[in-house]
Amino acid sequence: MQSTDTKLAELVRRLKEFAAANLECVILFGSAARGDFREAHSDLNVVCILHSLSLEELGRLAHVVKWWCVDQKEPAPLFFTRDELKNAADVFAIEILDMKHGRRVLYGADVVAEIEVPMNLHRVQIEHDLRAILLKLRQHYLRAPGNSKELAPILRKSFSGVLTLLRHVVIAFGEEPPVTGHDIVARAVALTGSDTQAFDAMLKLREIGEFHGEIIPAYGAYLKALEKVLDALDHHFPKREWRRVKNAHS
Repeated sequence: MQSTDTKLAELVRRLKEFAAANLECVILFGSAARGDFREAHSDLNVVCILHSLSLEELGRLAHVVKWWCVDQKEPAPLFFTRDELKNAADVFAIEILDMKHGRRVLYGADVVAEIEVPMNLHRVQIEHDLRAILLKLRQHYLRAPGNSKELAPILRKSFSGVLTLLRHVVIAFGEEPPVTGHDIVARAVALTGSDTQAFDAMLKLREIGEFHGEIIPAYGAYLKALEKVLDALDHHFPKREWRRVKNAHS
């Protein structure tokens, strides 16, 4: 099995070969750059900055991306121009803040350093993504109420995203987030008053891949813990009331 550094070096080599002068930089971000990468549970997240994103230029990289995704089983790199990434900080606040908090430049200039993330929109994205997960979890339960075989994989899959969002809840409270999953959960729980046991059960499920115990109480406690986090966000960081003002001539 190739080492992480070997895989990344080969990715950069292929990108440089086929993108040539169109490639401005390649940046690793996420757990692998922060130092909490776990081989069985973590992905290698890469953003590539190109001068041009024309279909012709993207087409040159298609087989590189196929090799990375199919052969190496890693998520597809994100492709932006420098200006596009900078202008996306309002709608991709979580993702770009992740890049700013933990990144390693694999090739080219550090274009992320110059980006400012609007923290009011960061807080809104946290709530949006948490509510989306909560809604999906309710829908999944309605399809298979009490079915541990079907619901356990749903819980496990959802918690990867939830753990990222709990990191960002800590950031929203103005603190530097811990590195390990257990410490992230502990700090997020302390700040929001949510249920430690509910999130710890999901951490355990994520690590061992199997659920032991009664699924209904665990599922319900998990949903309540997420609701508590959302309540804390609304309480500590209330959103502004936006009003639509109709044009007098409309």
